Amino acid sequence: MNVYERFVLPYLIDLACGQKDITEQRLKVVPRARGCVLEVGIGTGLNVPHYDRRKVERVVALDPAVQMHRLAARRIKQHGLPVELMGLSAESIPAPDASFDSAVMTYTLCSIPEPNRALRELRRVLKPGAPLLFCEHGRAPDEGVRRWQDRLDPFWGVFAGGCHLNRDVPALLAEAGFATASIESGYLPGPRLLTYHFWGEAS
Repeated sequence: MNVYERFVLPYLIDLACGQKDITEQRLKVVPRARGCVLEVGIGTGLNVPHYDRRKVERVVALDPAVQMHRLAARRIKQHGLPVELMGLSAESIPAPDASFDSAVMTYTLCSIPEPNRALRELRRVLKPGAPLLFCEHGRAPDEGVRRWQDRLDPFWGVFAGGCHLNRDVPALLAEAGFATASIESGYLPGPRLLTYHFWGEAS
């Protein structure tokens, strides 16, 4: 891990992912989590304030980017949420089958090295019918935007922590065996290469 990844990138991601429009997207899904929750890609803990403490028993939070953990731990302490923070990626989740009542994944699928494997693991550890609540940016519907996403994708990840611009979120969910109970999509304000979003619930 270089100096940029260790000391600069966590704060850049925290700033970019903490913007008003992004926070509003988080509020559409995170408060719906319930019971024993698995959060994949907690990052700097920006979802922590949005959990409904009346519904959530505890949160198991995975993120291999341990340089983000210090900011996440600060938010966890500030809000008093019972969170077990683990420096692991979602491709191999250390939990038995059907362990969780719900899962949360926001702005994470873009940077997981093996998204299909991670989503299959998520489905394995969720109880039957338990929701995966998600909000992700990804592949745009407009051909011109998609072409530029594809062109810039190899370079973007170098500066953005492995983030991919062009992942087809609905297709990845379907390939992993998830049915989308509800899914919405659309552009948020900002550059179209970065702002086409998918959000909703899958199980």
